[in-house]
Amino acid sequence: MWAQQLVRPGVFELIDTSAPDPEALHPGDALLKVHAGAICGSDLPYFAGRRSPLFDDDIALAANVPGFPLHEVVGEVIASADPRLPVGARAVGWATRTTAMAEYTVSKADNLWAIPDDRPASEALTLQPLACVTETVRGLGDLSGKRVAVLGLGPFGVLFSHVAKSFGAHSVVGVDRIDRSDVAHHFQIDELVHSSSDRWSQTIRDEQRPDIIIEAVGHQTATLGDAIEALAVGGRVFYFGVPDEPMYPFPMQKLFRKKLTMAGGVIGDRRNALQRADDYLKLYPELHKTYVTHTFPMRSAQAAFETASTPAKGRLKVQLTVED
Repeated sequence: MWAQQLVRPGVFELIDTSAPDPEALHPGDALLKVHAGAICGSDLPYFAGRRSPLFDDDIALAANVPGFPLHEVVGEVIASADPRLPVGARAVGWATRTTAMAEYTVSKADNLWAIPDDRPASEALTLQPLACVTETVRGLGDLSGKRVAVLGLGPFGVLFSHVAKSFGAHSVVGVDRIDRSDVAHHFQIDELVHSSSDRWSQTIRDEQRPDIIIEAVGHQTATLGDAIEALAVGGRVFYFGVPDEPMYPFPMQKLFRKKLTMAGGVIGDRRNALQRADDYLKLYPELHKTYVTHTFPMRSAQAAFETASTPAKGRLKVQLTVED
């Protein structure tokens, strides 16, 4: 099969390699023929050369794993060891081995949701990040009357804004150093703050302090402290942005004095989460048209990842498609 392989930090090569054996699937696995994929912010540190905790990543220079790193996937089920996802079905979800930049990839069937054959890939791929967002917001409880702030208005941040407002938040504040005025209305952002989160957190007035902050930046420690600084007394912060370090320093004294609550976590019941995201997208069928801003062929994975790695006005979700 063909696959993109990361051979050095930030450098892909298109290779020919052995395809997964359909007869060697573990119970609960499914083998997909990849139709399309999308880049998540959690893929980008690995593109830059960071070691992965998902496998024994001890090769010099880069992982050199065919198809890595890409986990948001749409494809056709070629073989299945799960009767709930039959051969011939078209499915969307997580490629659990993060190897979706290849002709074929193996995933846990529990991480996939069957979709109609004629559903556009750009729409279907929106379900995976949307599943993460809707499940997180459901876990925050009743948002009625709450002032919610989202730090980071990238592909996840704008979805958080939309879902929080749809789930009853009184107002949604979006904070980003990138000007997102072109999409703020589409994603139901009531107040757009075109600023760094540290400046915003240090200059906010008490009556403007959010009850809930969703940190959707990740990959560094500073924005967590900014969230704690900005929250109202008794507020909550959900740390959604993927941490790159095992230990994060944060202002414990302030969390204690302000009686704050902090939470984080990953999505568990993924198939049902994808189904609920599908229900949400049916209510807002135009959402993906503004969400997906760039589409590249799989052979141009290099350009796609370089584009996704550079925050910019007009750039949200970057997808890759397999040419016929």
